[in-house]
Amino acid sequence: MKSILVVRLSAIGDIVFASPLIMALRRRWPEARIAWLVQPECAALLNRHPDLDAVIVCPLRHWQRLWRARRYPELWTGLRTLRAILRQYDFDLALDLQGLFKSGVLAWLSGAPERIGLGSREGSQWLMTRRLPRGGDPRRISSEYRFLAESLALPITDDFRPRIYYGEADAAFADSVIARASLASGYAVFCPFTTRPQKHWIEERWARLAHRVRDELGLVPVLLGGPKDREAARRIADAADDRLLDLTGRTTLTEAAALIDRAALLIGVDTGLSHMGIACATPSLLLFGSTCPYLDTTRANARVLYHARACSPCKRRPSCDGRFDCMGAIETDEILRAATEVLRA
Repeated sequence: MKSILVVRLSAIGDIVFASPLIMALRRRWPEARIAWLVQPECAALLNRHPDLDAVIVCPLRHWQRLWRARRYPELWTGLRTLRAILRQYDFDLALDLQGLFKSGVLAWLSGAPERIGLGSREGSQWLMTRRLPRGGDPRRISSEYRFLAESLALPITDDFRPRIYYGEADAAFADSVIARASLASGYAVFCPFTTRPQKHWIEERWARLAHRVRDELGLVPVLLGGPKDREAARRIADAADDRLLDLTGRTTLTEAAALIDRAALLIGVDTGLSHMGIACATPSLLLFGSTCPYLDTTRANARVLYHARACSPCKRRPSCDGRFDCMGAIETDEILRAATEVLRA
C-alpha cells in the first residue's frame, strides 16, 4: 500500500475510538502515506497525530446548507474540488469507518480501487469493494475498530487504545488556566453535556456532586462543554454557588484535551470529551444510560457506571416518558465511591 485514506467524518467520540487504527496501519505499512477525511469541527483531533501524513477537511455542513438553499452549482463545485484533492493522493485503499451513504460516496470519490466499508448501510455497501461487519466485543472500548484491524491482518498489540495529541499552545493555555484559577493542587473535569437528553445525568445533581468532590476529594470541579451548552452550564454553576469553574464554550477542542490531560479526575456522560479522558489516561468515571456502554475501558483507572433497565439500551428511542430511570439510578454516593477507587488506581 502506497496511499491509504481513512473516512470518519465525525463525531468527537467516534474519532477518539477509531484513533488506534492509525498506529496499526502505520505498523503494517510504515512507508505508506496515510490520510484522514474529517469534518472541520473535528479536524483538530487529528492534526497533530504523528502517524498521519495528512488531514483532509470535508465541509459537509456547509454543503448541507447549500443543498437546503438550493444553491446546487456551488455544491457541485465543492464536490468537484474535494474530488480533485482526493485524486491527487492516488489512494490504493479507502477505509469507510462510518458506513453511511455520505461517507461511502466520499470513499468512492477518492478513486481508491480497494474500498472497505465497516458495517456499510444506506446503500453505501454498493460503493464498496468489500464490506466488513461491526464485530468485536461491544463491552470493550474501540472493539469494532480492533475487529477491523484484525480482519485486515494489521498488527495488534496491548497498546491498541485511543490517543489524543495537542500542541504547545494548547498546553500553554491549560497551564495558564491552572495558574490563574489556582488549580495546581488538583481539579476534576465535569463533562455533563451531549446532544441527546436521554444521555444526560440528572442536571440538579451536578451541583451537589461539585460540593462533595471539592469537600471530600479536595478537587476543584471544572465544567467543560461546547458553546451550545453554556445555558445549562450556567444553571449548574449557579446551583453550585461558585464551587466550580465554568469553562463551557471557552476552550477549543484541543485546549479542552490539554485540560483533561492534566486533570486529577474526569466525570462525564457518554460524550466525546469524556472519552478523551480515557485517551489521555486520566482517572475517569463515565455515566452511561441509554447507550450501550463499553464496560472494559482497557485502563485500571477508568470505570463505567451503568444500571441497565428492561428497556436498555434504548439509544435514540426512550420509552420512559422522559424519566430516564437508568441515569437516575446513578447516585452521587456511588460516584464518590467509584471516584475514590479510580484515584487510587
